Amino acid sequence: MTSNNKKTLKKWHIPFLLFLIIGTYMALSRKGEIENVPYQHAEGAIFGTVYHATYQCDSSLNGKILSELQAVDQSLSMFNPNSTISQINSGKSNETDSLLRTIFYIARDVSHATDGAFDITVAPLVNAWGFGFKHGALPDSLQVDSLRQLIGWNRISLEDNKFVREDPRMVIDLSAVAKGFGSDCVAQMFHRHGIENFMIEIGGEVVTSGLSPKGKPWRIGVNKPQEDSTSTNNELQTILQMKNCAMATSGNYRNFYINNGRKIAHTIDPKTGYPVQHSILSSTVIAPTCAVADAYATSFMVLGLEKSLQVLDKHPELMAYFIFADKDGNYQVWKSPGIEALIAQ
Repeated sequence: MTSNNKKTLKKWHIPFLLFLIIGTYMALSRKGEIENVPYQHAEGAIFGTVYHATYQCDSSLNGKILSELQAVDQSLSMFNPNSTISQINSGKSNETDSLLRTIFYIARDVSHATDGAFDITVAPLVNAWGFGFKHGALPDSLQVDSLRQLIGWNRISLEDNKFVREDPRMVIDLSAVAKGFGSDCVAQMFHRHGIENFMIEIGGEVVTSGLSPKGKPWRIGVNKPQEDSTSTNNELQTILQMKNCAMATSGNYRNFYINNGRKIAHTIDPKTGYPVQHSILSSTVIAPTCAVADAYATSFMVLGLEKSLQVLDKHPELMAYFIFADKDGNYQVWKSPGIEALIAQ
């Protein structure tokens, strides 16, 4: 190599080395700044359950968290007579809002993907079986057949931001995705504020991003499906280490009652009109968003194990963890291949 070439290399080496040094210094400084930012905590009541949030931020955003959740409640709550959905169901208005339109399209996609196992018009049947606003004698076959005339996710559409129902008596109920959607809304708010590390959980529906206060993925438990209508038994089946994903769980092991020795579960099959009798006891779904995870977790409880696996084959963006009872009544587990890497050792 000539002396001129050596001099040229040296000229290029100096600024390149300076660039590396400055870049490394800035990266380390940024890492140090992030590590010194404290984690904040928030909790409270919403949607008839409790929310918990942990997020890394130098100031409290608890007021903004509550504001996001109240906006979802004002849009989707069946228990709030002034909510957008209540106004629609009562016939006072057909006008929607942006939140309602967003979740409607998510619900419609899942309904289509599950051949109607997820159905936002199933509320009249849910009420008739004693899991809604009305409680009384169990419906007979004639009542079930009559109510089925008011069921059908594909009989509702949006036109000019207004709901159009084939039958004005149809009821729209988005409760099955409200908690997951609420978690998504809080997660989006965190992202807008530049927060990278957080966990938001509403009644078991979770969104995680980045790392926990321990500098590791968030540890999220999956409960054992033990029959406990009081919700006091929280023994864990497994713990999943999650980062940058959402998780929702649906199950019949808590929301049920006994009528004349017969167990009545709260998951109603929209097609038959009757409570499901499948072997799945608990359906946990991991998805890019919590609303999607929430909707599929409910759908899989309706579909049962075999049909759920068929849906999962067509949707690689989803992972599932099913706890089911075999023919002898023993608990068994089926999990997507990708779940194995998430299980805490």
